[in-house]
Amino acid sequence: MRNVKRKNSRSKWGQPPRRVGTAAHGRPAERSSAAAPKSRVKSSAPQILADRLHSAAIHLLRRARQQDAASRQAPARLSALSVLVFGGPMTLGQLATAEQIKPPTMTRIVSGLEREGLAERSPDAADERRVRVRATAKGERLLQQARQRRIQALATQLSNLSPADLRALHRAAGLLEKILAGWR
Repeated sequence: MRNVKRKNSRSKWGQPPRRVGTAAHGRPAERSSAAAPKSRVKSSAPQILADRLHSAAIHLLRRARQQDAASRQAPARLSALSVLVFGGPMTLGQLATAEQIKPPTMTRIVSGLEREGLAERSPDAADERRVRVRATAKGERLLQQARQRRIQALATQLSNLSPADLRALHRAAGLLEKILAGWR
């Protein structure tokens, strides 16, 4: 890697650029295969890998989410719609819990989905005081189209990799699915 001066004071991830060969405190950086910042506490290999995976996952999702602008829906609406499409009908409270937001906020999101014809409410068969929300056929189509755009954008990037790298990522994806299956 070589030293490159940037015109702005931030990297493409919003952090100040670091010069190659120097740590944040100005002293020479230690050589490491991990891109994680160094601290005084010695990190274990799983911690370093977890840090790298966490950062990569966030950046990957941010880049993929750029494709969602074509759907003309807010990210919160697309996220709630995704929960409904893949999780099935649920109450507003269940949907709010799944999205980790407060019920009044979810009510506003669902109202917006309803106005667009992407979701609909109906009385809960078990308790008529509650309302169940489900994705409409239009909502399912919109979500699948958005998903396909994200997948295509990622596939385009993957097509630049070597067959060996693709096999390695395929194995890594299987390992990530295994981790997620056991994560409760």
